Amino acid sequence: MLPIENFNSGLLEILACPRCKGALEAALPFECKSCGLQFPIVGGVPVFLNEANSLFEFKDFTQQRDTTYNTSVPKWKRFAKKFIPSISLNIKAPRNFQNFLARLGAENSRPCLLVVGGAVAGQGFDAAAMPKEMLLVETDVAFGERTDLICDAHDLPFQSATFDGVIIQAVLEHVLDPFACVAEIHRVLKTGGAVYAETPFMQQVHAGRFDFMRFTHLGHRRLFRSFEEIESGAVCGAGMALAWSYCYFLSSFFTNRTLQQIAFAFGSLTSFWLKYFDYFLIDRPGSYDAASSFYFWGRKAEEFLPDKKLIAEYKGAIQ
Repeated sequence: MLPIENFNSGLLEILACPRCKGALEAALPFECKSCGLQFPIVGGVPVFLNEANSLFEFKDFTQQRDTTYNTSVPKWKRFAKKFIPSISLNIKAPRNFQNFLARLGAENSRPCLLVVGGAVAGQGFDAAAMPKEMLLVETDVAFGERTDLICDAHDLPFQSATFDGVIIQAVLEHVLDPFACVAEIHRVLKTGGAVYAETPFMQQVHAGRFDFMRFTHLGHRRLFRSFEEIESGAVCGAGMALAWSYCYFLSSFFTNRTLQQIAFAFGSLTSFWLKYFDYFLIDRPGSYDAASSFYFWGRKAEEFLPDKKLIAEYKGAIQ
């Protein structure tokens, strides 16, 4: 068992029981002072779950089962990717992350940032752009090269009003109750804290059994109705959405996994160019109706955005 001093002191100060939100004993294994729930440590990574409210159990991680889509890429796929162009293109994430992190650093002398779904680095996320004094906590329901701790977004194991910022990129489509997860994000953010989210709209299933939700632009805004909007819009456009649909259309002719992958590879080779139209289309009204994915950047608010005001924010082409 790892000694307690091996854990980041900043992280120890903000942890809480995911079940009752009680404080933890400052010793290993982690144990809640209030309800007595203990949390195992697997390979140096603590596992914080409220099993009663999660798809996952402690034994999923102590036995190292596959709890989500595999974050590791087989060697043959890495080799194939050198020759098969990607059909995906996230146009705005690099700029959005740069602006988000710059504002976070400007507003806080030692910002505390939570990444939900951070087993691997998100697209466009540049760790070098982070403020030097930032406390970064990266969480997931899977072990990965960047996972600081395992937790379920429905019950975040942190004290309330702890973080200055939260990033949740390409995660909310994979949770059972995205509204509960956003409520947890709201809870752990400090007053005035900011959230940055990216969530698909026009994308096919890409995580097998762990894939549940999609959102229009207004649906995504309503998901974050307890936040004041700073920016929102399409982050992956209609060209990418069309390429995805075409590749999945070809794959759907086959039931054999190998043949599906061959069909998808052929689709990628013949449709990858569609994504480049998004440099022209990404901010046009039609993209609000047909984009592959949307982003939302907002600040924690104390009141909900009324639905009558919500529908007034429609920016699409269908009038």
